[in-house]
Amino acid sequence: MQVSSAFSAEPLAVIAYYSAGPEKVADIDARKLTHIIFSFGHLKGNRFSIDKAKDTTTIQKLVALKQQNPRLKVLLSLGGWGGCAPCSEVFASADNRKAFARSVRETLDYFKADGLDLDWEYPAIEGHPGHRYAPEDKPNFTELVRELRRQLGRNREVTFAAGGFQKFLDEAVDWKAVIPLVDYVNLMTYDLVNGYATVTGHHTPLYSTPQQHESTDNAVQSLLKMGVPANKLVIGAAFYTRTWEGVAAENNGRYQSGKFKGSVNYRNLEKEYNAENGFKAYWDDTAQAPYLYNAEKQLYVTFDDPRSIELKTKYAMEKGLKGIMFWELSLDKPGGLLDTIDRVKRSAVAIKK
Repeated sequence: MQVSSAFSAEPLAVIAYYSAGPEKVADIDARKLTHIIFSFGHLKGNRFSIDKAKDTTTIQKLVALKQQNPRLKVLLSLGGWGGCAPCSEVFASADNRKAFARSVRETLDYFKADGLDLDWEYPAIEGHPGHRYAPEDKPNFTELVRELRRQLGRNREVTFAAGGFQKFLDEAVDWKAVIPLVDYVNLMTYDLVNGYATVTGHHTPLYSTPQQHESTDNAVQSLLKMGVPANKLVIGAAFYTRTWEGVAAENNGRYQSGKFKGSVNYRNLEKEYNAENGFKAYWDDTAQAPYLYNAEKQLYVTFDDPRSIELKTKYAMEKGLKGIMFWELSLDKPGGLLDTIDRVKRSAVAIKK
């Protein structure tokens, strides 16, 4: 493996979002992670709320993983897709932002957790259907981050999940103001062809193609040009597929009309989408991404696999990025995508030595 001169002096961050219950925490090998992000807490009035007793148990078990890996950081996340309906309205008020930040500090103290990840989808641009968004969300987001940093200090991490698509990058965040306040940004470089799309493509490609502008590299290059430091960027990987039906066979289903059908967890991919079931595997050399097509059933499938994950991990290291994250840890399988990230990271560290 070639490691460029941009190779980060810091070990690659490996960041897992986790939304499963307490019963699966025992399956986690925390030695392969630097961070795990509990998903999700929500707003209750103007306070950060962990909604259920089950969630409390989950967080307590995640924090207990520090016995396995003392360097592990455990963050709590606000929102998620569909989970931030009141955010635009609540965070429009300075008093509400202060009350929220105070409640975050109290919650982190209670759980002995290490920080907060804001997953507001999205400030200032349309996100979940029906959720309020407004131009003033953009400066309000900056003030929210500033208040969190003020309340949490520098010993706690403040991060946010950012849309990996161009409209978010261009319109949702005041990068120059926000970046000095946060530890890093989790770029959601997946769902770049989302469940509302009526034309297929790659949902988590590494590079752009003539037919598809959105990609991991496009998001990274866009932010670098805006002056965002490479070591504050974390790229995203998908531990799940996106599938379209009614897709014509031309170009093996790529960039064709279709109707979104659903998702399959990576751990079930081979069982659901194998040759016996009529699926043929393909690789896009330009996008550096895998895909599947079933000609008989007219099904098109886009996803990450070990090959694309290895390329993304190497990309993060060679570009001097902060790290790689993924949605979502419990969707993996033993010997799966996390193990690929860990293997590539370890081999790079060995070469560096």
